[in-house]
Amino acid sequence: MDPALSLLVEAITAAAGSGTPLCIRGGGSKDFYGEPPAGQLLDTRSLSGIVSYEPSELVVTALAGTPLAPLETLLAEHGQCLPFEPPHFAGGATLGGMVAAGLSGPARASVGPVRDYVLGLKLINGRGELLVFGGQVMKNVAGYDVSRLMVGSLGTLGLITEVSLKVLPMAPAEATLTFAMDQAQALRRLNEWGGQPLPLNASRWAADATGPTLYLRLRGAVAAVAAACRGLGGERQDDSAAAADWAACRNQLNAWFAQHDGRDLWRLSVAQTAPVLDLPESPLIEWHGGQRWVRAEPGDAAGLREAAARAGGHATLFVPGERWTAPQPGRFSALASPLDRIHGALKREFDPAGIFNRGRLYPNL
Repeated sequence: MDPALSLLVEAITAAAGSGTPLCIRGGGSKDFYGEPPAGQLLDTRSLSGIVSYEPSELVVTALAGTPLAPLETLLAEHGQCLPFEPPHFAGGATLGGMVAAGLSGPARASVGPVRDYVLGLKLINGRGELLVFGGQVMKNVAGYDVSRLMVGSLGTLGLITEVSLKVLPMAPAEATLTFAMDQAQALRRLNEWGGQPLPLNASRWAADATGPTLYLRLRGAVAAVAAACRGLGGERQDDSAAAADWAACRNQLNAWFAQHDGRDLWRLSVAQTAPVLDLPESPLIEWHGGQRWVRAEPGDAAGLREAAARAGGHATLFVPGERWTAPQPGRFSALASPLDRIHGALKREFDPAGIFNRGRLYPNL
């Protein structure tokens, strides 16, 4: 066994024996997400490097502590990418953190989430056992897909040590169009366009400095993108400027996210067909209407969760603001039965001593 891996197994085994909580961390770029990290630090960055990469097979396998930036650069050199555009948020974002957080970028509604691209992974459970799930090919299997179960678990089920991912070729053509329209018009247009054979890839609506604007990114074959540009109209943006703008939105570095004014940042995941919601402010809308960002005061939490539930979804306190203080409603919406029971059973099976990222998802898990 690799020396770095052996040290992690020893640390986990010792912690399980003593009941010592462990805080799993890669680059720390998503420490803000979920309940505050707590416990003895277990750093995954010693597990770094590409294990195998087969461009012709569209598969890459890398250790969990591998930084995302050089991994994406390697893929780009071969004309390939992680199509779900995982956000980095800060320097040092790692592959394991990407899987554990399960967060996707602007293209998620069109290409699918992180879990759709996880083929397999290796994991150290709470007993100090190294487990292998899945593989390096897409196939139908009987039983539970444990590899994808780890996506979004925030390290509460074990320490991911290695991940195999499906990658895709970069699109031959891309264009970004803008349309001046209000929120209701934008949602209506997005729903109409979603039912047409258009190369939609990402969308964003916000009331920014230029007024209420819908941004639409097209990706696909050259002929398809060109035809869509002619048919949809709008104002085409400079390609390099648009790429920088989408990257800024992906990592929440654009002007809308910068104007937080000390308030909490909430993410509402709702049905794409949901209408304009009654929110404390005009939101930033992504994923063709399915993801809506809003800044709010701590006292708005219950109202935001009710609004999201009425729209067929849920609300998450994504980044607490300056006025957020404990105790407050949990960062994530409480689980309803029987999901709470299933989550509890999975936690006990993978982490019987409850040492991994204790309380990171929910206070009792």
